[in-house]
Amino acid sequence: MIKFQDFSFQYREGVAPVLRDITLAIPDGCFCGITGAAGSGKSTLTYAINGIIPHCYPGDFYGNVTVEGLDTVEASLTDLSALVGSVCQDIDSQMVSTVVEDEILYGLENFGVPKEEIPGRVHGALEAMGIVELLSRPIESLSGGQKQKVALASIIALQPKVLVLDEPTAELDPASSEAVFRLLARYARENGTTVVVVEQKIALLSEYADLLVIVDDGRIRFADAPEAVLAHSDELLALGVNCPRSTTLVNRLKAAGLYSGPAVRNVAAAVDVCREVLARAGA
Repeated sequence: MIKFQDFSFQYREGVAPVLRDITLAIPDGCFCGITGAAGSGKSTLTYAINGIIPHCYPGDFYGNVTVEGLDTVEASLTDLSALVGSVCQDIDSQMVSTVVEDEILYGLENFGVPKEEIPGRVHGALEAMGIVELLSRPIESLSGGQKQKVALASIIALQPKVLVLDEPTAELDPASSEAVFRLLARYARENGTTVVVVEQKIALLSEYADLLVIVDDGRIRFADAPEAVLAHSDELLALGVNCPRSTTLVNRLKAAGLYSGPAVRNVAAAVDVCREVLARAGA
């Protein structure tokens, strides 16, 4: 369980809090998507989970943040790193080796994983990301999508209870973005891992997240199941969050009294709603 209780934070060089009065609970095994307009405080929210704040970026820290019962202020960054695996937006800056195998071995060796466990963990992580064939490839020869999967594999090999990813598909094309989210969702489901993703592509979050969190001006405006949050498409647009067109269409049908069900996450669900509306109109 990840818990924020009355959490506020202001960077030391800042003139105002970046996050204010955050109270949020993310259950174990949850796939949590976080989005909002640029500068809303999304990334800072994840920094409070993996301990980057206040251990790396000092400032005024109020309230309480715990991960699996561990207080992120009182715990060391080493202890938090063993519990929370993080992948940043700039993948190249996270790479420390020149070959894929060495990249995955680096974390395992640094965290003192027993030697007899290492081969299985390396293979299992590569298999989970669908990139076993990349084991001996030079990092520089990989595409952006492949590097993203290698970065994820190097974290997954450590078997963290929580995965935190900051805009993991920012540099990827739609097909690669979908593939990364599919892999993450499957891994979380099969291993009971909590996944927290900051992402601008709300359509992807809506499709895969169990919990969708909207951050605006340092505060949480919505935190609920995707269908419940997407029902507020007009409010989300005012906050700088563009809902999928399929969601907006269905919400307009509902506002016009033509549909009374929940908001939809994707095109397939919207097509079903439109067929239902047209069938009633034809009758």
